[in-house]
Amino acid sequence: MTKPTQFSKTLRAWMDVFMHRSMRGWGHFAKSTGLSMPQFSILMQLHHKRPCGMSEVSERFDISAAAASQLVDKLVQAGYLERAEDPTDRRARLLTLSVKGGELISQGTEERYRWMNDLAATLSVEDQKKVSEALILLTNAVQKMEEKK
Repeated sequence: MTKPTQFSKTLRAWMDVFMHRSMRGWGHFAKSTGLSMPQFSILMQLHHKRPCGMSEVSERFDISAAAASQLVDKLVQAGYLERAEDPTDRRARLLTLSVKGGELISQGTEERYRWMNDLAATLSVEDQKKVSEALILLTNAVQKMEEKK
């Protein structure tokens, strides 16, 4: 294993702080809604990956079908998810975010990013520009890495 460079150490330090703040924001928001983190994670999966079946939920979170069903049932009862017939398999059901679920995710996303607005306010315009340019470089590099997969 190679020794991390100063650049790598800096990226790791930022990632640690960023992830801690980001996950703490999600955790506080999920708790304020009365949802567990696994329930909130299911909503996020459906937000990002769109409709999916129960088997995908259990696989994604490495839980039994019964446990996934229990989590999903609570989200359906709360009005955050809807079940619909799978057009490719009438025996299966697809899970989708309801309007209420989508609104909850939007609120959570706003809450998650609030600290970043506070952070930006502590930086000068010049520093904001430098950070923005660096993040554009990193974002583009990650997108190129993803394209190769």
